[in-house]
Amino acid sequence: MKPETVGLSSARLARLDEVMKRRYVDGGYLPGMLTYVYRKGELAHTAMCGQIDIERGKRMREDAIFRIYSMSKPITAVALMMLVEEGLLGLDDFVHTHIPAWQDLGVYSSGMPSLLPEAKLSYLTTPVERPMKVIDLATHTAGLTYGFMMRSAVDAAYRRAKLTDRQTPGGLQEMVDQLAQIPLEFSPGTKWNYSVSIDVMGYLVEKLSGQSFGEFLRTRLFGPLGMTDTAFWVPEDKLDRFTSCYQPEGRGPGIKVQDDARESTYANLPLLESGGGGLVSTAHDYLRFCRMMLNGGSLDGVRILSPKTVALFSLNYLPDNGEVADMALPGMFSETSYAGVGFSLGCGVNIDVARTRLPGTLGEYFWGGAAATAFWIDPKEELTVVFMTQVIGSEARLTLRRDLRTLVYSAITESFA
Repeated sequence: MKPETVGLSSARLARLDEVMKRRYVDGGYLPGMLTYVYRKGELAHTAMCGQIDIERGKRMREDAIFRIYSMSKPITAVALMMLVEEGLLGLDDFVHTHIPAWQDLGVYSSGMPSLLPEAKLSYLTTPVERPMKVIDLATHTAGLTYGFMMRSAVDAAYRRAKLTDRQTPGGLQEMVDQLAQIPLEFSPGTKWNYSVSIDVMGYLVEKLSGQSFGEFLRTRLFGPLGMTDTAFWVPEDKLDRFTSCYQPEGRGPGIKVQDDARESTYANLPLLESGGGGLVSTAHDYLRFCRMMLNGGSLDGVRILSPKTVALFSLNYLPDNGEVADMALPGMFSETSYAGVGFSLGCGVNIDVARTRLPGTLGEYFWGGAAATAFWIDPKEELTVVFMTQVIGSEARLTLRRDLRTLVYSAITESFA
């Protein structure tokens, strides 16, 4: 199929490949990359270059398995919305109706976590302005945080508790019990802060469905969609396709092994199934997930969500109070480096094209993973893009997403938006 048949330029897609390869793979920032561009019901473009394992000389392959980290979040959001459609919970439900131990959570005022694991946590807190809602979890406005933020006494307590560790005894239930002992960073609904909240959504799916979170995803989502390589671990018979993960050697080009595929913790079943960042997947599998969403909630005769529910992912749920309506806040960790972005259900959403300073479309939704993977879905342009690579901690992850977006949209010759 020629890209021209779906309103794309072959020559401009070739430029996409050339620029990304020269700038990021040949430039020493990435070991390799795999890109899918899907439009108007067709896989219009596939590009591969580089390697999945530099030390063993293994070239990039289409069935390579990647750690998708935070690209797990939109999948978890879809799982939650499946239960919303079944009437098992609502986005406006107070979280403590499903997690009673959280009813009296307060906002941190003062106190420091002890460095001694056996010491009792002690904090002074103030009451919340209103109780936490499920929608706060979906939009990172719940008052939760991540331990890696390195900003506050609260995230220090998360590090002390090793929250969301793959081998946490007791899994998601233990994580929720740990969080009941730690105050919130702020009152729910008042700020945006990247957090473990999507992992809590995974716990809600587990509790309300009566299945483990992994089993729910396998039987209700991955199996029906044919996502055969997406899971919380990589079995031995698939390790040959598993990518090694890299990290920068220093500032600028040059990478070194961060997680060897043959020695990775992903080769073992986790005790905690992290809906916020624990999945591995292939470009093929993730494209099937994106195609389902682009197609209004169904794929190849399998209905996952209603089109009306899928449409909710193109909306911004951050309160328009002048502080939170745009999530690209100074000092806040995010998978995007530009303004004009709001937050939807487990993913970012374009709410002001002019402020992004990039080509795009209102209502397109997207996110990325810590190892520089990325995707976006543009319903108005009937377009979805999946980008896979494997470098963690690279400052280049934000600029490469900017370049990827610019070059893909520049290849459009027929616009529908």
